[in-house]
Amino acid sequence: MLKPKLFSTLKDYNKDQFVRDLIAGVIVGIVALPLAIAFAIASGVSPEKGLYTAIIAGFIISVFGGSRVQIGGPTGAFIVIVYGIVQKYGVDGLTIATFMAGVMLIVMGLARFGSVIKFIPHPLIVGFTSAIALIIFSSQIKDFLGLNMAQVPSDFIDKWADYFKHFSSVNGYAILVAGGTVGLTLGFSKITTKIPGSLIAILVFTALAFFFKWPIETIGSKFGAIPSSLPSPVIPHIDFRTVKHLIQPAFTIALLGGIESLLSAVVSDGMIGGKHRSNMELVAQGAANLFSAIFGGIPATGAIARTATNVKNGGRTPVAGIVHAITLLIIMVFIGKWATLIPMSCLAGILIVVAYNMSEWQSFVSVVKGPRSDVVILLATFFLTVLVDLTVAIEVGMVLSAFLFMRRMAQVSNVNVITDELNDSDEKDDPKAISRYKVPPGVEVYEIEGPFFFGAASSFIEAIKLIERSPKILIIRMRHVPFIDATGLHTLEEMQKKTSGRNIKIILSGVNPEVYSALNKSDLAEKIEQKNILSNIEGALNRAREILAGQ
Repeated sequence: MLKPKLFSTLKDYNKDQFVRDLIAGVIVGIVALPLAIAFAIASGVSPEKGLYTAIIAGFIISVFGGSRVQIGGPTGAFIVIVYGIVQKYGVDGLTIATFMAGVMLIVMGLARFGSVIKFIPHPLIVGFTSAIALIIFSSQIKDFLGLNMAQVPSDFIDKWADYFKHFSSVNGYAILVAGGTVGLTLGFSKITTKIPGSLIAILVFTALAFFFKWPIETIGSKFGAIPSSLPSPVIPHIDFRTVKHLIQPAFTIALLGGIESLLSAVVSDGMIGGKHRSNMELVAQGAANLFSAIFGGIPATGAIARTATNVKNGGRTPVAGIVHAITLLIIMVFIGKWATLIPMSCLAGILIVVAYNMSEWQSFVSVVKGPRSDVVILLATFFLTVLVDLTVAIEVGMVLSAFLFMRRMAQVSNVNVITDELNDSDEKDDPKAISRYKVPPGVEVYEIEGPFFFGAASSFIEAIKLIERSPKILIIRMRHVPFIDATGLHTLEEMQKKTSGRNIKIILSGVNPEVYSALNKSDLAEKIEQKNILSNIEGALNRAREILAGQ
């Protein structure tokens, strides 16, 4: 259903719920402030772009989204891909890629792809999420230690090599601020969960650094002043050449945004006992990214941590998300200038906590202990993300997942000769086992079990080659074939041609409606003859007797 949740929830809205949404929205807005700034800086852009994204995209996601409690904005998952795009194509390239990703997400939602994206393999998600966490952690070492480095290399190994080279320039004040931020962020939750520890850490260490004039880098010393208003909207110029260069990173943004937002929606559904509208959520995410780009922002998606904070503080409708965006706008207009005093090492501490929470190390260990095929997908995605590129990692991970899925499907698809009761020991509990019927002389029965697709076609061909004597009639049982693809149809057609040349009749048994429809559309039903396609083995054996009697 393409109907925003906001419109549904307002039907039964009341004053009490508005108060709860208001409180939750204000709290989430305060929580989102340091994260929006930190994610923007870690992504290689100026801090205000994170605020623009949280305000514009957060507002649109709440108004038009398919979840009751989803909070949208910049997230840690995008840091790697955004940083890579900025390094290669500049901020203008990022704006265009974000705009294109927005269009893609809208198309995905309108095409009802929401339910499909949710089937992305779990090992792949854990692989790139854990890798992103490691990359975020690595990117913050310079500011955490206060290292005196002109520029940090983008390559993972080069980055760490440079850290060791500049280790002598460690700043003790930076370590104090960063370490204290990590401690306060993690420890303050034991006192109360109503106020985020990250906010307390920022207030405490910004004040200390300012009053004692600690020699550490701040947002202001690195980026200058933060604007106190939203920029004018500008639609990016897009031509075919630009699309050609940015189609791949734009698709990665769209896919990652779709996955993250729907994962967040699923998690929040479990927390409130609700049910989100996945396709409407994709459309809203697309519109959010499109307008984020127009207002100079970066990619946005559903933020699991902020959404959970919203739920825990009483938010139950999209009104809370709208309040969160308005709260951020008010903070930017009236208090934004003070954000320039925040130490970079303080933001590094916050991002290291974010990286730890993203790491999913327990899920990582769990997958490693699982089937070997899942381990291959996990490790391939993880190492490719860390050492090569997130886009490549997702592409390879998806291809690997597809091949391994096809391999598993092929393994459950079997073709057996059952005329001579070869499988009698396995059919004792089967009322329709061929051993319970009298098969006329000159008739051989084969059975296909499982999907008859291109991965299983080779098994069928090999089994048919084993026919040493030429039967007069070949019955192929398909009662356990849920579907057949083009390769399966082609294999059957080739077999029909060969058997026809040897005067062998083919009878299909147990054909379900879906498979029968595919046979009809391909004209194979006409070649085999409609009367030789039966719904059960009894009819197939009777038809075989009729043919034999007429010969």
